[in-house]
Amino acid sequence: EVENLIDLEIDGFPSSSKARNGRYQRSTSDWGYDGDLVEDDDKVGLYSYKVQSTITSRLANTMIQAKMVNNARRPQPIMFDVQVPKGAFIDNFTMDINGITFTSHIREKSEARKMYAQAKAKGKAAGIVRSNALDMENFQTEVNVPPGMRIQFQLHYHEMIRRKLSSYEHVISVKPGRLAKHLEVDVRIIEPQGLRYVHVPNSLGDHFDGITTISKGEKKAHVSFKPTMAQQRKCPKCSSTAVDGNFVVQYDVNRETTGGELEIFNGYFIHFFAPENLDPLPKNILFVIDVSGSMWGLKMKQTIEAMKAILSELRAADQFSLIDFNHNVRCWRDNLVSATPSQVEDAKNYIQTIHPNGGTNINEALLRATFILNEAKSLGMLDPNSVSMIVLVSDGDPTVGELKLTTIQKNVKQSIKDEFSLFCLGIGFDVDYDFLQRIATDNRGMAQRIFGNQETSLQMKNFYNQVSTPLLKKIHFNYPQESVSDVTQSSFHNYFGGSEIVVAGKVDTENLQHLESVVTATAANAELIMETLRDVEELDGFMKKDKYADPEFTRKLWAYLTVNQMMAERNAAPTAALKRNITKSILQMSLDHHIVTPFTAMLIENAEKDEIMLADQPKDPRKGCCPGTLGLTPNAPNNNKGIPAWANVTAVPVSFMPEQRSPPVSSLSINRVDNDPHFIIHLPKSQRNICFNINSEPGKILNLVSDPGTGVVVNGQLIGAKKAENKKLNTYFGKIGFYFKKKGLKVEITTETITLKDGSYAITLTWADTGHIIRKQLLISVKKESNVTITVGEEMSFMVLLHRVWKKHPVNVDFLGIYIPPENQFSPAAHGLIGQFVSEPEVSIHHQTPGQAPEKPQAIMEVKGNKFTVTRGVQKDYRTDRVLGTDVLCWFVHNSGKGFIDGHYRDYLVPHLYSFMKKP
Repeated sequence: EVENLIDLEIDGFPSSSKARNGRYQRSTSDWGYDGDLVEDDDKVGLYSYKVQSTITSRLANTMIQAKMVNNARRPQPIMFDVQVPKGAFIDNFTMDINGITFTSHIREKSEARKMYAQAKAKGKAAGIVRSNALDMENFQTEVNVPPGMRIQFQLHYHEMIRRKLSSYEHVISVKPGRLAKHLEVDVRIIEPQGLRYVHVPNSLGDHFDGITTISKGEKKAHVSFKPTMAQQRKCPKCSSTAVDGNFVVQYDVNRETTGGELEIFNGYFIHFFAPENLDPLPKNILFVIDVSGSMWGLKMKQTIEAMKAILSELRAADQFSLIDFNHNVRCWRDNLVSATPSQVEDAKNYIQTIHPNGGTNINEALLRATFILNEAKSLGMLDPNSVSMIVLVSDGDPTVGELKLTTIQKNVKQSIKDEFSLFCLGIGFDVDYDFLQRIATDNRGMAQRIFGNQETSLQMKNFYNQVSTPLLKKIHFNYPQESVSDVTQSSFHNYFGGSEIVVAGKVDTENLQHLESVVTATAANAELIMETLRDVEELDGFMKKDKYADPEFTRKLWAYLTVNQMMAERNAAPTAALKRNITKSILQMSLDHHIVTPFTAMLIENAEKDEIMLADQPKDPRKGCCPGTLGLTPNAPNNNKGIPAWANVTAVPVSFMPEQRSPPVSSLSINRVDNDPHFIIHLPKSQRNICFNINSEPGKILNLVSDPGTGVVVNGQLIGAKKAENKKLNTYFGKIGFYFKKKGLKVEITTETITLKDGSYAITLTWADTGHIIRKQLLISVKKESNVTITVGEEMSFMVLLHRVWKKHPVNVDFLGIYIPPENQFSPAAHGLIGQFVSEPEVSIHHQTPGQAPEKPQAIMEVKGNKFTVTRGVQKDYRTDRVLGTDVLCWFVHNSGKGFIDGHYRDYLVPHLYSFMKKP
């Protein structure tokens, strides 16, 4: 999984259409341009946007193609930005720039990076990145295209369509970003078992009602979506497109036997197992809910809503209990109880009283849950045919108790003893999803990441619905050993209603006429034996007659399942030696089958191999992505390129003098909030620095800038230290949100990640990256483990500084500081703790007297009709020295800025990270 980048150029392309050997002078006539293309303000024309997807026995091969042209009189960055389903394997990418074709090759990752580094050193390299969204990851590149030139991008990927809630769902992201003269989504389905139904929900909105056509036969179907340019427009006179979302195709197949369906073709077999009409098994379920301070706000609200709905779905035969934890662990009941209406209602009431705070003790919480289940089993309280499971909901790393993840994984594995399953829901970007995947896979469960937003509750309920109806347990697949080999078969513990188990392997078709499968499993009331027999030649005629069917579908499905199984085994490998051996096998499979995995990378080269791009498989966004590929341009920029002048501060000598005008802290002075949190407001006219602190509570959100005129909001959410000192709990900014309403963009910066959101689209960098994100003329520049600069055209700039502390520090936590230049072009309507000083108030400071300390004289300040005592002192500016800081002389206003700011600081509390505030 992963994150991103942007701002890429391919060096070597000239700035005009007249180039070396004349090879850039080709026209776009071969695309059939007739002059009626609609362009955005950037003069980029989208001639064609085409998606073709063919599903052969649940294997979907998808191609996304975009043909674009730069109609401007200057070079233009043209971006290809598509979303690929998580878990899909990208297997090909090509790019054609005015007749120059770039093709792709899969290489071992270190080898690819070495070749890339050599090209980069010659100024002949750029990067491609993949990034995280909710159920997608972005594949993204941006190329600087000279005037008049055309460019074609084409991406190929394949995935296995999984069955959830009794339906196969194929999701294709269709976000062309602008009107296209030709736009088409074409989906063909070939299912030898026969199609029960095909449905296309109106997922792109009512705007496109009636445009999609469906043709369905017995075993084949064709879905077509071809809106005209007029139909694409948001409104009759709009130049923007309404095509912006997911195109969804849902279907299911006929099922003839309870033993499933065997498909044998080209030396491989695939076994689809999804029995129906079985009674659900009773379940024993422990919900383990993280209620630490980081769950404060919308995350907790959505979790409570989801849990109340989930509890309502428990059956009378089920047993359950609840555990909530922060630095302590609490049990709603110390043992399992039956899911009677009164117990369910009592559990809902208990959940409603939860108030998040404190640290995160994952180890103790999971061990307490396993103890309850193990004790219930030893006391004979569990139905022998029931299924036991733990569902963990958490958004963070352990901060209390056992902190070593491998130790927690080992402890939980030893306590569960393969007796029940662990399912993990990781909320937000801060969670260590890789750890949750390992610990879930290690204990016969699965994990899912949920990004905290308005859909959190729905996502949690959907995840629960996938695992809440166990129909079979202790499932074993048996095939004739002399005829099959390399079977991809996980240890299937349970089968859940509405899902499907898929097994694949190689088969000796030359010496075998029939393949038989025997499946044994425990159902609600009996042991079941299900047999399936399939003729080896049965599929040959059908597949070879269909021109759209993928003749390699069995091989690709086998490789897809095998690589995913090996990845899971690698995550759970108990020794480094075993992990290395599995890694070698995954690498070889990746190279043999030409797919991008975490151990390979895709090189994209022109025919002369003198210009090169690199596409890495993304990793967990917490750990960074693709070192060496983020933010790359042909020639590596200097450290300050793209960083506004105001961000480069010079030190100010410290001197304690009678009231004088304070020297600016840099050539362009700054308003800033840092540390606990300390505000420093520079007043340019009077050349004074005024300081104040805000003392509030963890979880509270303070408005810094609220400007309805420009549509800009800046808010900061407070986090607390790990514990109080001198009876005072220090607070810091742990999250800062920017909302640019007129662009529809939101930026969320935490101590782990930097995320840009545009509607349902989201891309993320981590503090482990150095890179850029560009969207709608907004530039985000990230300097590794240092700072983030947000630049909005010529009008505005912001800098967010990262403060790291020793991870095991007993008190301090990582936090953020924000620096805002007063030159930002806010409107007169701007307000907020910093925004209100866009219009500089008249400030008078007089009657200076010695203070208790010689270096801290006192004086009387008069401002806004208020008169109060202020103290001369020093605050820190951390832009050049993030450890010691640079001393800044200022007059300190006590009592949380009372008298200097409008109203009371509580007037600046807002409910959400992107909320505008009301003027006090």
